[in-house]
Amino acid sequence: MSQSLHSQRTYAIVGTGGCGKTTLAEMMLLSAGALTRQGKVEEGTTALDYEPEEVKRRGSIQPGFATFAHGGSRHFLVDTPGDGNFIGDLDMLLAGMDASLFVIDAVDGVRPLTKRLWSSVRNAGLPAVCAITKVDRDRADFFAALSGLSAVLGMRPVLLFAPIGEKEAFAGVVDVLGQKALVFKEDGTTTEQPIPADMTDEMTLLRDTIVENIAESNDDLLELYLESGELSEEDIQKGLRAGVLSGALVPVVAVSGLEGKGAAPLFQCIEALLPSGLERAPFTGKEGNALTPAEKGPAALFVLKTLQDPFAGQLAVARVLTGSVTADLSLKNMTTGEMERLGAPVLMLGKTQTPTKETLGPGAVVALAKLKGTRTGDTLSDSALGFVLQPPTLPAQLISYALAPKEKGDEDKIFTAVQKLLEEDITLKLSREEETGDILLSGMGQLHIETAVEKAKRRSKVEIVLKTPKVPYRETIRKKTEVQGRHKKQSGGRGQFGDCWVAFEPMSRGSGYEFVDAVVGGVIPRQYIPAVDKGIQEASVRGCLAGFPMVDFRAKVYDGSYHTVDSSEMAFKIAGSLAFKKAMEQCSPVLLEPVVILTISIPDEYMGDVIGDLSSRRGKVSGSDSLAGLTEIKSLVPMNEILRYAPDLRSMTGGQGSFTMEFSHYEEAPPPVADKVVAEYGKPAE
Repeated sequence: MSQSLHSQRTYAIVGTGGCGKTTLAEMMLLSAGALTRQGKVEEGTTALDYEPEEVKRRGSIQPGFATFAHGGSRHFLVDTPGDGNFIGDLDMLLAGMDASLFVIDAVDGVRPLTKRLWSSVRNAGLPAVCAITKVDRDRADFFAALSGLSAVLGMRPVLLFAPIGEKEAFAGVVDVLGQKALVFKEDGTTTEQPIPADMTDEMTLLRDTIVENIAESNDDLLELYLESGELSEEDIQKGLRAGVLSGALVPVVAVSGLEGKGAAPLFQCIEALLPSGLERAPFTGKEGNALTPAEKGPAALFVLKTLQDPFAGQLAVARVLTGSVTADLSLKNMTTGEMERLGAPVLMLGKTQTPTKETLGPGAVVALAKLKGTRTGDTLSDSALGFVLQPPTLPAQLISYALAPKEKGDEDKIFTAVQKLLEEDITLKLSREEETGDILLSGMGQLHIETAVEKAKRRSKVEIVLKTPKVPYRETIRKKTEVQGRHKKQSGGRGQFGDCWVAFEPMSRGSGYEFVDAVVGGVIPRQYIPAVDKGIQEASVRGCLAGFPMVDFRAKVYDGSYHTVDSSEMAFKIAGSLAFKKAMEQCSPVLLEPVVILTISIPDEYMGDVIGDLSSRRGKVSGSDSLAGLTEIKSLVPMNEILRYAPDLRSMTGGQGSFTMEFSHYEEAPPPVADKVVAEYGKPAE
């Protein structure tokens, strides 16, 4: 094993928005000498948040990549967004990582979204080190945050570096296994001292607990521990690393990113306990095959993210899965089948790009410019290897908004401008709604879509108006009826004649549309019956109340007549359409509204307010589950009532609530709602 690869670390910093991830990354970069000054999120001066939209919002909206050296180790760090609007591709990023630096803060502790993020880390099979940040802040409660790791997340934390003091009194950390204090100097470095007298007994007991946890994570160590009542220092270190790599144990470090306190202990945990690119678990291929990273042999890369650079154009940020990568290497895109010539790999530190002539092995994260058709989630592989990494399934888009041009006639410009964003943000979806004619942009939340539109406007110099799209209502019928659809037209020459009798009846909700051919005796020739079906279907696209599609009904054609000369498919298609329109006047049509399953995660104290608000939105709570101060509420809510739910929930919960939603079913809209929709959209033109 190459020594340089053995000491290489590739990891993602994961945590909720506002917990201090980017500030922590800045501290690490400064401590390693990769930066000369530490930027601040509040001032928009950080190295990793450089997009104008990130500076404006003071938070990450896309992953930041950094390559740097610390001591004898090379680090490939990915600072991931933590806002629920921008975590849709987190699983894609984690698929190419070896480990995670999981972050929570001592002020807010485990938040509702933290549980979802930790699940992503676990599902990716990544070992983790946990940093509890903001220990020096007002309202900080380090041990409350620590208890949430096990109580809420089910993590088995191992507190290796405990804080000495909190809030403004945060003066250092205790190396619990080493039983010594590391007291901070003004520049954030430490000096070794004895553990404060008032903490000695507690830290001794904590060390015993850690050793016991290490022993319990390994059967051989447990047997040795039970026999002798202790473990050697060598066994402790080996057992600790084995427990971390297996995911059984998660080391915890107390830090203050803003004050630069705790960098050295954090680096110690990362470099001593997390795996290298050669030690990580094998990658799983699309065909169920496994790929064990190796320095020698054919190469393969996985594209984590696609970025747009104003000078280099499109950049594919990729992780080397196996083999070695050098400039001008040619690999096959296993998705498109095209060969790609890589050119010179680029090492990234925020927006700073450094081309390299190095040979890069497993674990390296590099940017590749000017690839022809490679996108996020693609695998580039040596043809002899032919490996395709199984990419994770991305979450469905939660909400859609309509885009309109400020100047009429610029619709195509909008479509082109936003289409470019889809290449770098795979959690966006662009479509054109046939029912309404709207250009729809779908994403993970209101802020996600607003930010994407801002970016499109800035890059493409096109004015875009964001508006709420029409809710996809449907219409249906409640009564049976039998009608005649008759089309007869004489124009001096050959005429048009089509005549059909059709029985319409309602079906159960979600059944869609069914056409039944019950014609006997040849009263309508066989070749004309599909035309009746087509006429009914085309007419049903615009219902009779407000122009929404008619669903959940059966049309049975059972009688009619024809003319040997004047009948045609077109004539019977028109007859079918006329039968539908006549039937709708007699079938008691009603409006159906879409209902979604809304799952909300909030701190317990906001439960009353949120449930009350759901009731005002005609929501029906189907259940709730509370654990360690967090409540998850499941409810069924009409889609029209929560189109702009994100800012309302944020306001109700002080930014601590999160939600997901998915379509459930259609149900009949109450008369006041139906009347309002019909008045808004009007009766469709005949």
